[in-house]
Amino acid sequence: MATPNGNNPRLICEDAFKELKSRCQILFDAEPAQHMTDASLKRFLRAFQSADEAFKMVIKCNKWRREFNVSSLSEEDEDIKQEISTGKALLLRHRDYLGRPILYISARKHNVYERDIDKLTKFIVYLLEKACAKCDEDIIDNLCIIFDLNDFSTSNMDYQFVKNLIWLLSRHYPERLGICLIINAPVLFYGCWTVIKPWMSTITTSKVVFADEKKLCEFIHPDMLPD
Repeated sequence: MATPNGNNPRLICEDAFKELKSRCQILFDAEPAQHMTDASLKRFLRAFQSADEAFKMVIKCNKWRREFNVSSLSEEDEDIKQEISTGKALLLRHRDYLGRPILYISARKHNVYERDIDKLTKFIVYLLEKACAKCDEDIIDNLCIIFDLNDFSTSNMDYQFVKNLIWLLSRHYPERLGICLIINAPVLFYGCWTVIKPWMSTITTSKVVFADEKKLCEFIHPDMLPD
């Protein structure tokens, strides 16, 4: 459940945060490119519960960002440009009612048999970076992700992509997911959901909402969505 401004309500221990910040400051002073904001450190602490575990994950995240060349990802990249052209996923210019950036994914425009998982993962990281950059962390620090399952078929179900997205959100973008809305879900997808659900933590699962039009209107106006 979100607080009125959409930020995560789970409290953090101030002493644990001071310890984490102190340990990270040594790291950041030695290599400024690894710097994270206080808001980022607090998200890691909320996600991983202790200063020790959060510190380990900060180091792993920064290592991953270097190896994945996250800072160099742009729409000029040929792989990303190709994925953009499909229209399967985009960052909407609108926000939800809590002010969260909206990442919209249209399942019917994706074909599991035609995709390259590495290129797709690069594209999703690019979108996550763009979405996070739209967050004003003093007001909102998490995202609204919408999966539109209109005209969904088995060729659209990509379990490896879903696993990758869950891994990215849990390891490298902790506490960035505010709400995940699944709309227009056919009966066929509920079988898929029984496979996917155990991959997520209880907290993450609680953020997934199967939304009919009435429920969707609690978060956004349906006219915000692409045709």
